[in-house]
Amino acid sequence: MPFENQLAISTRLSSATMDALLTYAARASWPAGFVIYQRGSAADGVFIVLAGRVVLRSRVRAGRAYIPWIATPSETFGAEGLSSAPRYSTEARADEETTTLFLSTARYRSFLREQPQHATSLIAQLFTERSALLEKLRELTTMSVEQRLIVALGRMATFESFTREDGCIVLNAARYRLLCELVGATRESVSLVLGRFTGEGLIERKGTSLVVHPAQLMSRVEELPFDDLLSAGVAVAQTAVAL
Repeated sequence: MPFENQLAISTRLSSATMDALLTYAARASWPAGFVIYQRGSAADGVFIVLAGRVVLRSRVRAGRAYIPWIATPSETFGAEGLSSAPRYSTEARADEETTTLFLSTARYRSFLREQPQHATSLIAQLFTERSALLEKLRELTTMSVEQRLIVALGRMATFESFTREDGCIVLNAARYRLLCELVGATRESVSLVLGRFTGEGLIERKGTSLVVHPAQLMSRVEELPFDDLLSAGVAVAQTAVAL
């Protein structure tokens, strides 16, 4: 099925809206690994990423976790602070040196009154990201580990810090763990699938790292049902075209 006919659940705030937010929101920089907030802590307002990447992580049990969302530039996180029960549902950690905007609830109300056009764009972004989270939940409950792995690799291909200049994804120890948490499966289950892909020539092993060629995943992506292609399929296709 042609990738251009697939719907991608992926949008970002426009530069105009980001510029408007700068007047209302507080800017902060976080070092890599810094925990911005923890699950269960009191929430307020919403964060917007200016640069870097923020990983939202839910701890399953000791040594295991699930990542429902990775916020990248012009995307949001921590919108629980705008709800009627303002408690954070996940941990938020800067995955690399990151700069964010924080729009408090009070400033959010001012933004709604004084910048209705840009406020509408922000609300639309929040709903788009909510739709993406619902899609992730559907994947977790209806797709196999192999299918979820393909989708996760497609998403990782959209992050420049995960790829080389030729567009290939390089999986070192830290990124391997991140991949397992994105898939929502044990390390053993993911290792079995990656081992099979390596045997089929879809993935190349170099020392202690694995190199994923997005173009090689094309055949596997096309085997997924239409509803499972979405943004990951588009990401893999776009990366492959660029190679």
